[in-house]
This record gives sequence, structure tokens and C-alpha cells, in this order.
Amino acid sequence: MTTTAVSSMTMHASSNSAPRLLIADDQRDVLEALRLLLKPEGFVIEAVTSPSGVLDALQSREFDAVLIDLNYTRDTTSGQEGLDLLSRIQTSDSTLPVIVMTAWGSVDVAVEAMRRGARDFIQKPWENARLLSVLRTQVELSGALRRGQRLEAENRLLRAEGLPKFIANSDAMQPVLRLISSVGPSDANVLITGEHGSGKEVVARTLHALSNRASRPLVAVNTGGLPEGIFESELFGHVKGAFTDARTDRIGRFELAHGGTLFLDEIANIPLSQQAKLLRVLESGEMERVGSSQTRRVDVRIISATNADLNQEVDAGHFRQDLLFRLNTVEVHVPPLRERRQDISQLAMYFLNRYAERYRKPAKTLDPSAMQAMLEYSWPGNVRELDHAIERAVLLSSGDAVRVSDLSLRNARESAQRMEDLSLEEVESLLIRKAIDRFGGNISQAAEALGLSRSALYRRLQKYGIGSS
Repeated sequence: MTTTAVSSMTMHASSNSAPRLLIADDQRDVLEALRLLLKPEGFVIEAVTSPSGVLDALQSREFDAVLIDLNYTRDTTSGQEGLDLLSRIQTSDSTLPVIVMTAWGSVDVAVEAMRRGARDFIQKPWENARLLSVLRTQVELSGALRRGQRLEAENRLLRAEGLPKFIANSDAMQPVLRLISSVGPSDANVLITGEHGSGKEVVARTLHALSNRASRPLVAVNTGGLPEGIFESELFGHVKGAFTDARTDRIGRFELAHGGTLFLDEIANIPLSQQAKLLRVLESGEMERVGSSQTRRVDVRIISATNADLNQEVDAGHFRQDLLFRLNTVEVHVPPLRERRQDISQLAMYFLNRYAERYRKPAKTLDPSAMQAMLEYSWPGNVRELDHAIERAVLLSSGDAVRVSDLSLRNARESAQRMEDLSLEEVESLLIRKAIDRFGGNISQAAEALGLSRSALYRRLQKYGIGSS
């Protein structure tokens, strides 16, 4: 899929809220003393009494800093419990500042704590002025670090590193860009609508790249390609023995996306019987793996996409209205390519250069007549069809310039006659793309038409870099 940098997009940091501090100590009088000291200084305090309490809190809520004791078991002075906790916190979020404290301070323990990632070391009984100074400094430094990471995420977008290029200079795309710029940095759930091949996945990846979650994973799942029997296992995971083929534990897509973004493509195709289970996770942030009674908390932003009219699906009884409300906090509609013709020439040149490089063909140009034909064509398959047309043209053209006949916009017979000049992999890629287009992105129907299993087709889609949005 394609896309180009959007220079007008900006990040918005929410740094005006009171700093949230998580404190942990096994002695409740210590926690109360810290609360009395820190709350009047503008800190929002959450207190726990054990390492497990710290990990549970960090899993479900965000904090600006953590202040932890190093000893929790009675008569223990080694600091090992706190050091192990520190290591686990650093593994899950190395940007979160952790300050350690203990009544049994020693140089060795302090050095080990700093080696494991502690930002500072406080010895009990603490000096109020020093403790406040350390906390304020670390909260400020952490905020600056996270703002820097958000800025770097934006810069990656502007440089298009590792992202498809977002070519969107037409008048029709400007409202879309403004909306993406506005909602991208938020955690709002977004529903992306538009025809097949219009670039919905590119919009999803751009929204993720602009968000505070850019350093965390974006996990994409084609919900339309999931049979009902494995829907729960794919999304929520399962434990060993949950069903016949469950030979090992499996992590679902929600857990893989924890802290990041989950992109649910073809959302309208989720079976009605499974929609309630998805709604529960969206409402509560809690889920269980199939076969397990252990509740797990997940923190994900949901971006979904569809080419269907979900309001019509609701009226027809095929889609839950309460689920639509959860998904559609903000709707981004991507116009079809025929409504953004100003982008066609730039898109075509981008694809031309990309495929010439991929297939190690000499650099090519577009004949003026070919460009005019593309500007006049209706592009029922949208950007994806343009992508495929240019790929075919690069493979089939013999001269330095791509001509109208190479594009095969109205005459597929000529391109079929010249397929004998292609390699087996090139032919297979073209046939798969044609099947995907013919069945409107439906993986199951395309796989059946090609005589492949769904898993075999997915492997080939990944091999040839073929997307579905």
C-alpha cells in the first residue's frame, strides 16, 4: 500500500496534568508519610505494599515515576526483592523513572540498583527536600524523554522510514490529513471507511506512527479472514489443552498489541456471535485466553477498517450498534482514487520507481499518453489497482518508457499473451493480486478460487508484500 509524508502533522503532548506517582513499601505508615508529603506538592499518589501490586498497577495504568522500597519480606535486608522488581519494570518500560529506597542502604546495593536502571537512590529516613527534588527532576526528565520519542515518531513519519509513503496532496485528501493530524496523537478508537484498495491500512499505520504508542507494536489482523472456530484463539489466545489442537499456550493479538495499537481490518465481517466477546474486551480492557479463567488486562488502541456501511449493517441486524459506538469514536473516510485525481501522477511515479528497483529493471519513465490514460481511467480498484497496473507495466514493458499498452487498463488480453516472458514467481504474484481484486479482498474466496488453503495464501501474501486494505 502506499502513502507520503504529511508535513503539517504535529504531535501534542499532554504535559499539563499532575504527575502520577506509584509508591511501594510494605510498611503502611511509610506509605502514609509519603502521601502526606507528596500530595500537597501536586503529585497524584497510588500506593501498594508488594512487588506484585506494583506490576499489576503498571499493567493497567500509566505513571510518571515509581518510588519503590527494596525490601518487602519481614527481616529481609538484602534488597533482592526490590532489585528483581526493578529489573522487571525496566524490561517492560525503560523510559519509566524508578527511584529506589531502603532503610538498609549500602554502596553495593545502590550501585547494583543504578546498574539495573534506577534513576536515583534514597535512604530512609529520607530528607524531604532531597526526596522532592529527586522526584521532580526525574518526572521532568522522563517527560522530556517521552516527548522526544513522540517527536522522533513524527520525524520517522516525515522521513517515511519503514512506512509506506503517504501521497495525499489532492484537495479531496486535505480534510482527511487534518483529521489524521488531530486524532493521531490521541488514544481515541478510529474507524476507517472507504472502498477496497483506497489505502485504509496506510491510514491506520499513519495514525499509529503519530500516536504516543508509536514505539509499541501495531498488530494487524484481517478479521474477515478468520473462521469463526478460531476467532477467539486468534484474538485472545488459548492455553494448552483448551481444545484438540491446542498443544501449547498461545498469546492472542490483543496481548501482542498491549501498550500499542490493534488494527482490525474488514471489521464488518466479524460473525455476530463473536461481536459480544469483542465488545466486552473493549468495554472492560479485560480478557481471558480460551480455556483459562485467569483475567488479563490489556491496554490497546483499536483502529478498525471496513468498506461496508456499518449503519446499514446495524439496521439489517448483522452488526451490534453498541460495538459500532465503541469502534467509531472518530471516523476517517478515505476517498476513492477517482475523487483524488491530483494524486495519480505522483502515485504512479512512486510505484514506477519502486517496482523498477524491486525487479531490477532499468529506470523507466511514463509516456505522456500513458499518464493521460491513467488520469482519465475510473480506477474501480482504487490505489491498489494503480499499484498493480504499474507493477504489470514495469514487468511487461520492453522500452525505457511505460506506454498505454503496457498498462493494460482496458485490454487484459495483451498482458496475458506476454506472461510467457515472466518468471514463475512474477506470474504467481500477478494471479494472486488478480484474485484478491476479483473477490474484493475476501481471502477465503480468493484462496478457494486459486486452489489454495487460506494459510497457504496468507504465506504468499506475506512473501509478495500484498496487503488487503
